[in-house]
Amino acid sequence: MTQTAQLIQEIYKLPLEKKFFVVEQTLKAIKSEERNRHLMIAAEALYDDYVNDKELTAFVSLDFEDFYETR
Repeated sequence: MTQTAQLIQEIYKLPLEKKFFVVEQTLKAIKSEERNRHLMIAAEALYDDYVNDKELTAFVSLDFEDFYETR
């Protein structure tokens, strides 16, 4: 029996409340993985632009400057 089939059998044995918990946690994990995948694709698509386009990185030189908010 495969690991997936064993997991499904174990889920069938759970009370309804715990089954819902398993489903909720599984959906959260899927959404998180999908979001991370989309972010990685977007970052890879824009990587060359950020490396080569100085207008996009003009303010990077200020990253380590102290910032003081005036009030």
